[in-house]
Amino acid sequence: MNSQPTVLLTGAAAGIGRAAALRLAQAGWQCVLVDADAAALRRLQDDWPSACAPPLCLAADLSDAAQIDRLAREVPPLDALINNAGMSAGGAEALSAGETDVGARLLALNLAAPARLVLACESRLQPGARIVNMASGAGLRAIPWRGLYSPSKAGLIAQTRALAQARPDWAVTALSPGFVRTVLVQGLIDSGRLDLARALARIPLGRMAEPEDMAEALCFLASPGARVLTGQLLVLDGGSSVYGGSEALPAAVRPALPWNAPPALRCVDVQAPAWRRALDAWPAARHARPAPAAYAAVLDGAALDARPGTMLETVLHAARRFRARHDACASLTLLLAPPAPDAPWAQAGDAAAAHMLVATLAAEWGALGLRINAVEVAAGAAPEACLPLLDYLTGARAQFLTGQLLRPGA
Repeated sequence: MNSQPTVLLTGAAAGIGRAAALRLAQAGWQCVLVDADAAALRRLQDDWPSACAPPLCLAADLSDAAQIDRLAREVPPLDALINNAGMSAGGAEALSAGETDVGARLLALNLAAPARLVLACESRLQPGARIVNMASGAGLRAIPWRGLYSPSKAGLIAQTRALAQARPDWAVTALSPGFVRTVLVQGLIDSGRLDLARALARIPLGRMAEPEDMAEALCFLASPGARVLTGQLLVLDGGSSVYGGSEALPAAVRPALPWNAPPALRCVDVQAPAWRRALDAWPAARHARPAPAAYAAVLDGAALDARPGTMLETVLHAARRFRARHDACASLTLLLAPPAPDAPWAQAGDAAAAHMLVATLAAEWGALGLRINAVEVAAGAAPEACLPLLDYLTGARAQFLTGQLLRPGA
């Protein structure tokens, strides 16, 4: 091992884990890769980029507490730990799953193992370490006939928030993916067991995520810049969690741009002096130039200074201005002030209406590849601390993230 930042990634040999391992390596991480499938780990090692530091590969079944303890004795000091390993139980009823070996293994792997691994590696985790748990939309909405999968993921989300409160010296977050085109999911589509058109009909962005979408998110959440989101859940599902309509949504009319597409970022109506100074010094804002292959993005600060009761009106104006300039494959990120705690009760609906407008526009714009998200900035928050989040959120790396309200420092 060397002086590079070091990350431990579980479930690393396939799907999202494999894509994340390769992305982390390309971003300069020293990777400790864990998976129960030793042969798949060897295949990943064979495909490892020659220019990247070779990984430390460790085979372990994380449903076994003894193997977790053994694993912890073999890992080096860690800057980040990503609990990605998990399993589902397709076809099983929730009650019957609780009485079977499969049900017990699912709970051991999905819910118990992340906590056990953090506790076992506690002495290895560096000050300021980042812990990332792989949650699921199934932890937010019940999915029947998948055994105890939904309960296990709901438990993991709660565990994430509790750990963040217990260890404020760490940054603890969770990622909630939507449909992701892994090899396993593609096999279900090819065999007819998963109706692709039906799945896409509830995803505003009109496409399925690629493993690389999740890899980019995990790479950000493992970084020091994710500290502002500690205790929070990043929902990366193409907007499906905010869609409440009954009609089928249209499929995407434009392909996504490459994740490494250069940004063409415009900052508009950001008046607060602290924010102006931070943005003036931010390379993404100073050096981005429009180009044919660039990803167009707008950071709009008008709602930071909205008068009480005018948040909805201000967001509407910002959205209309953005839509007049962009017809496809672009992002609008709104900086919002938090609702005033002493606002009159008659104005209490203004901020909530503005938040729902963000979700509604995400559903209406998604098929065009147009994204909209909001960042609610707490009073006194340091703008510089938010820049890594904005760098991820506004650009091409976050092309499957839309309709979300993020609260850095909450």
